[in-house]
Amino acid sequence: MSIEVRAATVFDDVAAVVGPRSPTATVCFCLSYRIGSRESRALRGPARAERVRELCAQDPPPGVLAYDDGVPVGWAALHPRAGTAFARSRTIPHVDDEDAWSLWCLRVRPGHRGRGIMHALVDGAVAYARERGAPVVEAYPVDNDGARVESTMAYVGTRALFERAGFVKVSDTTSVLDGFPRILMRLDLR
Repeated sequence: MSIEVRAATVFDDVAAVVGPRSPTATVCFCLSYRIGSRESRALRGPARAERVRELCAQDPPPGVLAYDDGVPVGWAALHPRAGTAFARSRTIPHVDDEDAWSLWCLRVRPGHRGRGIMHALVDGAVAYARERGAPVVEAYPVDNDGARVESTMAYVGTRALFERAGFVKVSDTTSVLDGFPRILMRLDLR
């Protein structure tokens, strides 16, 4: 397995990993934390896809993708926190004025899971943020203490996943997902 992680600049590759199955869907494409909630709720079908296409053309793009022999197999949403919903969140605390980058969604396509791609995505996202000059990367995983997290809710990652990548817990949050508390974890890049 040769996993390469690179910036999510190719819309079709992003759509292959996080695009909805139905062309008229009003969900996914990993937009809920990236754009305002009003805009996210208003985008439907092709308009939603077009918004993601626009984000892929921006600098920085909406995240990173993992490729296995050129095939897109994984996604990590990554962006400067100031440009995300986390900058205004009532449940995820804003702990300081660092220009932190947020890493909030991870997905590996079915058929490619259980091969370490999630770890490669976290490492690749951190490397990309470092290249772009980010002083710190934040994540908001569940603190599940090893218990199973339902697959549709596992997109935030787990405390153990981020600890293996060197992140440390900075704060509790009031957010809960799949019955598990979410925590704020950070990795200092300086």
